[in-house]
Amino acid sequence: MRRFVRPLVLTALAACCGAAFAATTDAPPLGHLPTWAQPESYKLSFKVDPKQETYAGSSTIKIKLSQPSDFIWLHGKELKVSKVTVTDAAGKKHAGKYTVAAEKEGVVRVDLGAKLEGEITLAIEFTAPLNKQLQGLYKVSHEGVPYAMTQMEPVSARYAFPGFDEPSFKVPFDISLTIPADDQGVANTAQVKEEKAGAGWKTLTFSTTKPLPTYLVAFAVGPWDVVKGPDITPTEFRSTATPLRGIAAKGEGHRMQHVLGETNAIIHTLEDYYGFGYPYDKLDLLAAPDFSAGAMENAGLVTFRDWLLLIDPDSAAQYVRGSFNVNAHELAHQWTGDTVTMAWWDDLWLNEAFATWMQQKVTTKVHPEYRADLDRVRGAQGAMNNDSLVSARKIRQPITGNGDIETAFDGITYQKGAAVLGMFEGYVTDPVFQKGMRAYIQKHKFANATADDLIDSIAEAAGQGDAFKKAFRSFLDQSGVPYVSTEVKTEGGKTVLHLSQSRYLPLGSTGDASRVWGVPMCVRYGTTGGASKVKCELLDKATGTMVLDDAAKNTWVLPNADGRGYYRFAQSKADLAALSKVVGTLSDAEQLAYADAVRAGFQHGDLDAGDVLAAFKPLTSSKTREVFTAPLMTFNWILNNEATTDAQRAHLRKWATDAYLPKLKELGYKKKAGEPDNDTITRTALAGFLSDDDIAQPEVRAEMLKQGDAALKVKDGHLDLEAADSDLLADALGVAVQERGAPAVDALIAEIPKTSDPAKRNAMLSALASTKDPALANKVRDFALGKDVKVGEMAMVLRGGRDSEATRADLWKWFVANYDKIVARTGSFAGGQLPGLAGGGGCSKAEADRLSEFFKPRLGQVSGAERGLAQTSEQILLCSAQKAKQDPKAILR
Repeated sequence: MRRFVRPLVLTALAACCGAAFAATTDAPPLGHLPTWAQPESYKLSFKVDPKQETYAGSSTIKIKLSQPSDFIWLHGKELKVSKVTVTDAAGKKHAGKYTVAAEKEGVVRVDLGAKLEGEITLAIEFTAPLNKQLQGLYKVSHEGVPYAMTQMEPVSARYAFPGFDEPSFKVPFDISLTIPADDQGVANTAQVKEEKAGAGWKTLTFSTTKPLPTYLVAFAVGPWDVVKGPDITPTEFRSTATPLRGIAAKGEGHRMQHVLGETNAIIHTLEDYYGFGYPYDKLDLLAAPDFSAGAMENAGLVTFRDWLLLIDPDSAAQYVRGSFNVNAHELAHQWTGDTVTMAWWDDLWLNEAFATWMQQKVTTKVHPEYRADLDRVRGAQGAMNNDSLVSARKIRQPITGNGDIETAFDGITYQKGAAVLGMFEGYVTDPVFQKGMRAYIQKHKFANATADDLIDSIAEAAGQGDAFKKAFRSFLDQSGVPYVSTEVKTEGGKTVLHLSQSRYLPLGSTGDASRVWGVPMCVRYGTTGGASKVKCELLDKATGTMVLDDAAKNTWVLPNADGRGYYRFAQSKADLAALSKVVGTLSDAEQLAYADAVRAGFQHGDLDAGDVLAAFKPLTSSKTREVFTAPLMTFNWILNNEATTDAQRAHLRKWATDAYLPKLKELGYKKKAGEPDNDTITRTALAGFLSDDDIAQPEVRAEMLKQGDAALKVKDGHLDLEAADSDLLADALGVAVQERGAPAVDALIAEIPKTSDPAKRNAMLSALASTKDPALANKVRDFALGKDVKVGEMAMVLRGGRDSEATRADLWKWFVANYDKIVARTGSFAGGQLPGLAGGGGCSKAEADRLSEFFKPRLGQVSGAERGLAQTSEQILLCSAQKAKQDPKAILR
């Protein structure tokens, strides 16, 4: 062991407050902290200047010890503690000692100076760096001006201050900020005092919060624009108006008006549903210059990626729609997540699934034209793709460490969870489910809850017993997608639907298909009068039957009525053909369910490419974008992975052109004044698909290149990005990058540092990722690692270059050579995404093998990488198995 000598003062400081954890009989808790030490309140004070690299703080925590102890466990990470003072129940002060016990996990031990019990107060003074990886209290810049803000979820509050960083420790906070006199400071609650704090400083004090877990604590410091919005008007559930403000980087505040104008309707809809008023003393919406997530539901101070809030009259329709949907999601959290908080991270779905499900309700009411009902179905189907993996998480996945927490923010938690809620809501009826939700909120307000609390509340409202509860839990406590095979038979003069269920497993899967759920099966079928009827029953055994009353002779059957069920279904080719004849008469959601059945049959090996193209053809005649674009994911897979000859590729391109070019030509290539936003988004989707070099439809590609070239011309010292349609800008620039090569790439790389507008930055970064030239691709990736690309923007660039095994090989070489730089810039929080970033899109065993060989020795370095590796490797092997099974000749049949 190598030793070194330090100055005496530093040695003494470390001995008092920052020593490494020595071997003792008490191992540090890496999961739950012990519950015999319970925080009761916090007083947090911070001195923050965003222009500096560090900040100072103090964390004073009132704690109740239910058993005698001379130490407690806390969380803290990268904190330099200078003083620890413990005040016992009698008011006597003791010198405490802060010891890092588990550095990677951020667990610390605080020795109390005496064996104490009952009420104590722990005061810790510290300094810490302003984080550079978008965690805890972190530093960002806008147009060269620094700001400081927070992101605590899931386990990053420990970077910002020492405390009990778990959701079950839910208590009030008092926050004060000492900041430069010219800066603005905001926090969870309303400011109640401002005082001078010496030359050039001021101290802001905020009202006491309602009980919160540490992950919902939030504040921000900098030269923010603070824009007053329209107060949220009172309702029968809230007697006084609630102040509403927008917070944005200096010079951007005027762009907050649109989102502020939408917020009243969102809050009122949520209050009406839950029968419970918005509970916090104000609401701020903050546009973050850089951010690790899409948005964060901090109570009273909701933070967003800036492009979700900074909306102009000419903003792309997808940004306007996305702004509303994400705002509705985050504000739904103010009830499910903030007012009622999960007790532990295995019930994260109680936050995220409910916010996803509730956002869809809000959007349907306020903006029915956004078709959130179809977003629900598509979201569920996207989750099924991941849930088909043997390595898929359960909704209620046991938590074994921080990596499990960090990787829980996925489609299983959000979209599968929301779909399961919607499925059981449909089974008990919407009004009954609402009654249960209102009771759940009231019973657990400002406290914590578990899945059992929720299920009990719904079951009580519905008058349901153990069978219902068991069925609900069957979707929470096991992974996978139910696969229900159906067969229509005539028995004793009755039409009987025979049902059998198993786990859906794609070709090549090593999983066990023997699994049973309690599936609320709702079936639509044709009746004797030419109409249709729906029948619902709970299928909670491996096999079952359902009598189809009044069914027509040789009736067609859709085994997922309204597309509301979280399951896939299989039919014989004859039954599927019968269904395809009437698919155009079904609702849009049911047509999406049909599309998923076709996709599932293909991935299961029951259908070939010819079957798929024929089954999808009726969908392309739909007037609804979500329906007629449903075939695209499977179509692209066939084109990129199955087609091997020019004739096969030409046949596929003709299929796509015949289906989609007339729709695009009808819309034109420029947004029309006053056109519905759905037309705008449809134009974007079709132009992007047809102009991509996989299809390369000549007319569309020429138009995109024309707009891209115009946008790359210099005007007043900048690229003339307004010359292209704002909704088509990314695709137009992408075509220009592919056609013009280095001059286009160099122009975009030069322009990005001069551009602060987030939508334009997104378009340019997306375009750079589309280059097909290996040397230029590496140049673009190197650029993504530099200071001119924000940490939160990097992945947008690095996800490019996956269209072929050759381009993936080039990406792989670059990734391996730059792995340490990527980790250093993104931090361990992104560990679960790294294997997908490196190997996603692969389709051969060799690609899976090299991924495993590289990451297995590194799994201990970044949390979450183990799950990311398992899922990415499995996806690659399944793609390889599918490719081996399918006969490309079927494309031309």
